[in-house]
Amino acid sequence: MALQAASLLPSAFSLHKEGKTSSANLKDSSFFGVALSCNLKSKFTPAAGNKELTRKLAIVPIRAQTAATTPAITQSTSGQKKTLRKGNVIITGASSGLGLATAKAIGESGDWHVIMACRDFLKAEKAAKSLGIPKENYTVMHLDLASLESVRQFVDNFRRSGRPLDALVCNAAVYLPTAKEPTFTADGFELSVGTNHLGHFLLSRLLLDDLKQSDYPQKRLIIVGSITGNTNTLAGNVPPKANLGDLRGLSGGLNSLNCSPMIDGGEFDGAKAYKDSKVCNMLTMQEYHRRFHEETGIAFASLYPGCIAETGLFRNHIPLFRTLFPPFQKYITKGYVSEEEAGKRLAQVVRDPSLSKSGVYWSWNSTSSSFENQLSKEASDAEKARKLWEVSEKLVGLA
Repeated sequence: MALQAASLLPSAFSLHKEGKTSSANLKDSSFFGVALSCNLKSKFTPAAGNKELTRKLAIVPIRAQTAATTPAITQSTSGQKKTLRKGNVIITGASSGLGLATAKAIGESGDWHVIMACRDFLKAEKAAKSLGIPKENYTVMHLDLASLESVRQFVDNFRRSGRPLDALVCNAAVYLPTAKEPTFTADGFELSVGTNHLGHFLLSRLLLDDLKQSDYPQKRLIIVGSITGNTNTLAGNVPPKANLGDLRGLSGGLNSLNCSPMIDGGEFDGAKAYKDSKVCNMLTMQEYHRRFHEETGIAFASLYPGCIAETGLFRNHIPLFRTLFPPFQKYITKGYVSEEEAGKRLAQVVRDPSLSKSGVYWSWNSTSSSFENQLSKEASDAEKARKLWEVSEKLVGLA
């Protein structure tokens, strides 16, 4: 298998440079998917016998300046909104890789507080300290997306913290490209789709009301996608290709008992399961946009930050791939993106006013400039997005 993978490197790795997905730019693609708050009351008691001061106070009323903790927005004299508190963002999978790099990029700015939602509390705490993220700018909270009960408990714990929610980043992912047999979540779903899609679907649905209630100038819900789920690119056509079919496997519960563990009802394939989950992520983002953007003002977006060739996401890949992929991206395709750079790009989508458009799949070109990329026919299928939403609601107990 290692030899087969090696023989594919020259052709497959050349797909990896990120760019627009037109036929003229197919060479630019990817591989393997981979408060301030105050409450001041002014009370003045003039000194006894100070009639002059008393007379002036009677003429010129004193106005108490108050600012409640929530909302924490004031109107500036220029008519522009100004926030008096830090923004609050939840990032899933923030103990390593893209999530950690994003937490660093946002947390070190001082303008945001990052909730690092992770399975391993100690790992996340150590990682945050090692990167020098100021302690006052982050909080680690336990979240296991492979357990719907854990998702619900996380939401309860977050609400007890009393923090408002201004942005949610659904980033965590499971990738098992060499798995021969499926593994399952605590609720019996195939692990990749159960974690990457269903866990995030429940989390975002439960936290939607919190985002609605935010008084922050720009509220955002971001779901990390992947170029490997887009079959309008060469990278998306590297076998096995993403394909959700008619969702028969998903409708059956992805449990290998009464149905296939794959969304399309086919034979299990670990790499395809990951790619399918990314299609679900991008479809979910668009359905959120159609259902809730106009009503709530929340910006819903997805993105592909570029090829992070050296990342823990590939820890279950074959050793030869992990050895050759980074230098190939650096020196041959020139499509290499570091975790730090990818984290800065995702941080842009969280807080940059110029990236506030809803319903967009963001990408970056070779000069690190962002642009609105195109999704494949399946990843932009409105009817499939609607059906995926309804089936997912039933599976996570929201129907």
